[in-house]
Amino acid sequence: MSAHDMVQALVPPPQFKNASFDNYIPDENHPSQAESVELCRAFACDVKGSTSGGRGFLSRILFSKKSSSTKPGIYLDGGFGVGKTHLLAATWHAYPGRKYFGTFIEYTALVGALGYQNAVKAFTGASLIAIDEFELDDPGDTMVMSKLLGELVATGTCVMATSNTPPNALGEGRFAAQDFLREITKLAAVFETVRIDGVDYRRRAVEGKAVVTPAAEIDGQVDARIASGETVSRDEFSSVIEHLAKVHPSKYVRMLDGIDTIVIDDVRELTNQAEALRFVAFIDRVYDAQIPIIASGHSLDQIFGGGMLEGGYRKKYLRSVSRLIASTGAATPSLV
Repeated sequence: MSAHDMVQALVPPPQFKNASFDNYIPDENHPSQAESVELCRAFACDVKGSTSGGRGFLSRILFSKKSSSTKPGIYLDGGFGVGKTHLLAATWHAYPGRKYFGTFIEYTALVGALGYQNAVKAFTGASLIAIDEFELDDPGDTMVMSKLLGELVATGTCVMATSNTPPNALGEGRFAAQDFLREITKLAAVFETVRIDGVDYRRRAVEGKAVVTPAAEIDGQVDARIASGETVSRDEFSSVIEHLAKVHPSKYVRMLDGIDTIVIDDVRELTNQAEALRFVAFIDRVYDAQIPIIASGHSLDQIFGGGMLEGGYRKKYLRSVSRLIASTGAATPSLV
C-alpha cells in the first residue's frame, strides 16, 4: 500500500457506512443519548455555514449556560454499546470537507509507517479527524497523537474522539475521560468531554462464548461456502500469527480485500504480548469488515493467556474477545 492508499483507507467501516443522526435511536431512559445526538449534529452542521469552522457550536448548544466554549473538538465518553461509534460516523458523514475516520490504533500505525512529518503533511488541511477508541495504554503512542493533533488543530482542523472504556470498567467511562484529560495535557483545552450513559449491550457478548467448530466439520463448511460463491481464506492459526509479524498493521486491511469468510485451523493460546497485540489489531480490521470467522482448536475468546487479561492491555484484549465472539457467531448457522 502506498502512503496515499493508507490515508484514503481512513473511512468508517462498512457497518457504519449509512450511520446518520436520524437512524441513531436514543434510549429514552438515558436523556444524555438524545442530547449527544443534537450536540454532534450541531458540530457537523454548524460548520457548513460558518467561516470560523465548527468551533463556536458548543457555546450555542448544550454548554451555553455553563461556559462560552469555542473548543474545536468533542470527546464522547461512555461504556461500550451506547452508540459512540455510530455518532462518530454520523458526524463524519455529515461533516463537510476533506476528513478522515479511523481507530486510534490505525492512526498510530499510519504515523509509524509514514513517519511523523509525512503524517502531518498528509493530514494538514483536513476539516475533521475522527478517532474511535482513543487509547491510553501506550504513553509513547498517546503523546505522538497529542503532538500530531495539536499541530493539526493549530491549522484549523477539528477533532472528534471516543473513549475505549471496556465493558466491565468501573464507572463505565467516567475514568476514561479523566485519564484522557490528564494524559493528553496539551489537548485538554481542545475537547469538550460529553458523557453518554446507557445500557452496555457488549457486556452480554463478553459473557458469551466464541463458537468452536469441530475440525471434522470444517471441510464441509468450506466446501458449502465456496459452492455458494463465497471467497474463503483458510490458514493454520500459527501461520496467521507468523504472517502478521511480517506485515505492518496499517496494511492489515488490505489482507481482507475480497474475503467473505475466514477459516482458522488449530487455534492455540497466545502468551506472547507482541503476537497478541498484532492479533488484536488484525481482528479489529476483520470486525470492521464484518467478516465471519470459523475456527477450530482453542476457543478464540480464551486465547489471551499468560496473565495478559490482568495486565496493562486488558482493555484491548477484552474488546477483542467481544469482537471474536461476535465474528464466530456471525458464521453460524453454517451453510452445511
